Amino acid sequence: MSLRHEWPLVFSGVTVGAFLAFSEALLAGLASPWRFALVFAWLFAAILLSAFAAVRHADGLAVLLGEPFGTLVLTLAITVIEVTMIGAVMLAGPEVSSLARDTMFAVIMIVFNGMAGLALLVGGLRYHEQTYNLQGANAFLAVIVPLAVLGLVVPNFTASSPGPTLSTLHEVMLIVMSLGLYAVFLTIQTLRHRHYFLPADEVIDAHAGVEARSVSYHALLLLAYIVPVVVLAKQIAVPIDFGVNVLGAPQALAGFLVAALILSPESLSSVRAALANQMQRSINLLLGSVLASISLTIPAVLAIGLVTDRTVVLGLDAIDTIMLVLTLVLSMLTFASGRTNVLLGAVHLLVFLAYVVLIFER
Repeated sequence: MSLRHEWPLVFSGVTVGAFLAFSEALLAGLASPWRFALVFAWLFAAILLSAFAAVRHADGLAVLLGEPFGTLVLTLAITVIEVTMIGAVMLAGPEVSSLARDTMFAVIMIVFNGMAGLALLVGGLRYHEQTYNLQGANAFLAVIVPLAVLGLVVPNFTASSPGPTLSTLHEVMLIVMSLGLYAVFLTIQTLRHRHYFLPADEVIDAHAGVEARSVSYHALLLLAYIVPVVVLAKQIAVPIDFGVNVLGAPQALAGFLVAALILSPESLSSVRAALANQMQRSINLLLGSVLASISLTIPAVLAIGLVTDRTVVLGLDAIDTIMLVLTLVLSMLTFASGRTNVLLGAVHLLVFLAYVVLIFER
């Protein structure tokens, strides 16, 4: 691995400089379809290239630090990008925002049904049956399920605030609970029960073919690639919001696009792991991304709402609530045996297809 492989950093750096210096001019005239497509494609490419490069260096750190720290570094890096993009779009949007809700719901549906379904399907097609550590999967789900219900369903039924929102006291409670549970989980994952998140039949090299140099080298470049994503997140929020409003598309589409963009590197990593018969790493990536997204996004957006006096809409509507409950129940059944197969992957992919259809037509 050499510096000539870091050309995406030059591209993203030039993009950051251009949009910081000429933001108003570049983001003007989006009513023109050609200009809109050019600006969106430029920003999309810069963010995506930076995200994939960040994954590459997170994999390098994983080789040096070992599992489960490798997948944890990747998950946290992607989650920081996700939270930053959501915050940027929120600050650029209206006073009442449902973007965080839509994005968190999209993350759950994309990961549990789209990404997990594809990983289980391709792994099942190649190896017929794959195994993983059941205790680790249960640990993930034990935290994901209550946080998802408390964050996305309970706001519909509280009486202390209007609509699908939470009162200040409830928001503070949810912030403390989310961060507290995630801190306890990290302690379990990295210290007391680290073996829960390793392959049951001993450790497998999940990073074969990844060239690693030094912790400082990969850490510095990981940060260098995250910075452009952080800076450009606010810029891409403008064409995303403009496109959704002008095209008359559902507001949930904005959350779906943000989630799909951010999760693309982890999607590739999880599918590659499944194809390499490393289902434990794939599950660590999949369930870890959902857990980190919920645990860190909820406190971040609620804190933004409290500081800026914005209303954060969290409660899902009836159809999305049904899809959320279906997905959580299906995931508990899928990850209840320690073994996977093609059928489980196909079921999750079909539920994901239903979710996509319901975005556009209720």
